[in-house]
Amino acid sequence: MNDPLPLEPPTAWIVTPPDASGFRIFGLSGEERLARSLAAAGCHDVRTVTASAPPEAPSDRQVVLVRADAVFDDRLVSALTRARDTLLVSPGGEGAPVGACVPARCMPEVLAALASPSRSARVASVRRVTPDALVSPYDANLRKSEAPYLLDRVDPSDASAIEERVFRGSYKGLTDLVTRWVWPSPALAVVRVLAARRIHPNTVTIASFALTLYAFFAFAGGAYVPGLIAAWAMTFLDTVDGKLARCTLTSSRLGNVLDHGLDLVHPPFWWFAWGVGLSDAQPVATAVVVGGYFAGRILEGLFLAVFRFETHSWRSLDGLFRTITARRNPNLLLLSVGTLGGRPDLGLVMVALWTCVSLVFHGARLGQALAARAHGDDVRPWDEASNAVLRPIPSTPA
Repeated sequence: MNDPLPLEPPTAWIVTPPDASGFRIFGLSGEERLARSLAAAGCHDVRTVTASAPPEAPSDRQVVLVRADAVFDDRLVSALTRARDTLLVSPGGEGAPVGACVPARCMPEVLAALASPSRSARVASVRRVTPDALVSPYDANLRKSEAPYLLDRVDPSDASAIEERVFRGSYKGLTDLVTRWVWPSPALAVVRVLAARRIHPNTVTIASFALTLYAFFAFAGGAYVPGLIAAWAMTFLDTVDGKLARCTLTSSRLGNVLDHGLDLVHPPFWWFAWGVGLSDAQPVATAVVVGGYFAGRILEGLFLAVFRFETHSWRSLDGLFRTITARRNPNLLLLSVGTLGGRPDLGLVMVALWTCVSLVFHGARLGQALAARAHGDDVRPWDEASNAVLRPIPSTPA
């Protein structure tokens, strides 16, 4: 295993090789993308350098060097800044060097390796590692298992395909059926447009909030069709803002609070407003849907508090049920069906019944997980079972 780095974060250098070709991914050049990734990983001192003009750096410091003509998964950049004496190479065969974390005294040799046309360039006493040796495929933040991407020596003509790969990597593994199967293609198109115009994700979140308010008042007034149009537009923008933040590397604590806070708060207000707007009041159905929302969140919170991961990640069955559980988008589908059939009241009744089914399912799964732990079973995400959180880096030098 590597020795821990000093508390002070390493200096980072973005290396522009002589043969590098300019490209833009979601409106960002290779240098801009890497600068944002490195800053997010804790490298506050980020500089650019050409391979032909090696800079001087304090000999007692670790330095991170990355090629500007490569597109890195954020997880790789973060892991590389925490590694020592490591040369990261592109996957497959004799991978080309694309990044490193080494003592400053090794910088000239590493710069030569990064700029070398030879894919087998080596650095003495430095480990050569591939992406899958540096980072586990399991991504706890996005709740999925997916190998980290590393796209080396990018050509501008490949930008569109690379954007699709980066966008796919930004998607959560566990989500509802609409977000998973309906929104990806249109969301990618919109993210490209917004990124090209440098629209900040928080601006999209604010637009989502305005649509949320409109839908609430439309539902309360019985204007279900325009309310549903606004609600579905809001759910689409809710997909867009997160993907825009990840694809343009503009995620922030404020944006995270705004996005997740809005997601958490607004659904029960929508369901209450729907019941208020009915001419044929459905107080029992309204109470079940609103109360069931809070009960469902409590069950999910209990599972998370006890097992330290979300209930939907436990088994593949739970991940499948996440696509249809009584959350916002599946509920909106039922309400839309009822409204299109001229029975918005029946739509609310269907949501109430499905809420009860979902509560029974999640309550039973919590009980089963508790019973499994009591019997000594290891309760952990099924997608993580075959992967360590971080794979050990090989200890043999190149």
